[in-house]
Amino acid sequence: VKVNLYNLPDSCRLIRDSYQKIVASACVPLTLGGDHTITYPILQAVAEKHGPVGLVHVDAHTDTGDTALGEKIYHGTPFRRCVEEGLLDCSRVVQIGLRGSSYNPDPYKYCRDQGFRVVPAEECWRKSLVPLMEEVRKQMGDKPVYISFDIDGLDPAYAPGTGTPEIAGLTPAQALEIIRGCKGLNIVGCDLVEVAPMYDVSGNTALLGANLLFEMLCVLPRVKTM
Repeated sequence: VKVNLYNLPDSCRLIRDSYQKIVASACVPLTLGGDHTITYPILQAVAEKHGPVGLVHVDAHTDTGDTALGEKIYHGTPFRRCVEEGLLDCSRVVQIGLRGSSYNPDPYKYCRDQGFRVVPAEECWRKSLVPLMEEVRKQMGDKPVYISFDIDGLDPAYAPGTGTPEIAGLTPAQALEIIRGCKGLNIVGCDLVEVAPMYDVSGNTALLGANLLFEMLCVLPRVKTM
């Protein structure tokens, strides 16, 4: 998908236009980012066809900020813009793995005020997430769902190749439990964002990201696996 490297709002326009064509062709888009900004125009196109969608969002950060340096579009604001435009079914949004530094004492207040289910990373430590995903499947029901996976949801011990690493994150095994736990849902799109391979000389972050995308492919509706 072509983007304008010198104009972020125009890049969003180009992404939205491209995904309108992709979604119209009955394709379920599986996207490699890019930073998390891209999810905003993708969801504009997806919601245009499916209406407000549920969201399974794995991330160290809520990405519901309002502005940065006066700008309303950047990788920390996509889901606030989506809420404002009615792209999300807020009663069917879950955010998993949130943690890290914050600019205010209650960083999850906006999310909870919208009706999101917030699952901080500390609620995931030292446990399987299979029971959580059983609850998430019930929450999502049979209506359209989008999966957005920021690689920094994982601990930087496993995925250091990202722009905003935060300690004490999820494990690769938990990431698989989350994605595999989405099997059976009415998934209308997925993305894997914020992978920056140049920050990881081992190549492990790119390898992990590729495997997570493969796992997302395997849980898409009507995909047959052995």
